[in-house]
Amino acid sequence: MLMRTDPFRELDRLTQQVFGAARPAAMQMDAYRTGDDLVVHFDLPGIDPETIELDVERHVLNVRAERRSPAPEGAEMIAAERPAGVFTRQLFLGDTLDTERIDASYEAGVLTLRIPVAEQAKPRRIQITGGSTRKEINS
Repeated sequence: MLMRTDPFRELDRLTQQVFGAARPAAMQMDAYRTGDDLVVHFDLPGIDPETIELDVERHVLNVRAERRSPAPEGAEMIAAERPAGVFTRQLFLGDTLDTERIDASYEAGVLTLRIPVAEQAKPRRIQITGGSTRKEINS
């Protein structure tokens, strides 16, 4: 349904340990299935909702967001610990999800996506028909 591993996350973590925080941390994410939906939450605190971009191509969901520095131009930064810049994440969605009906909302710094399970992937009951038993009656 959803790729559980991000092969680049470990590489990013190692790079940050060796060279320091050279690039912003990845978007943190939780994903779970509830009923007929896959729900995904991305932590995006301080992101202007106008900078969030979502697109799906061939069952790959791309999420892009930008956090700009809050300091006005020309200000002297005393501390800059919150990462700024462009954040991206890809989710590899299985063909069991209906990518035509993704619902997205952004509230309190959390981007929430609801991706319905495709109709053809939902469990369904199959009616069994049986041959009627015939009895021959001798008269």
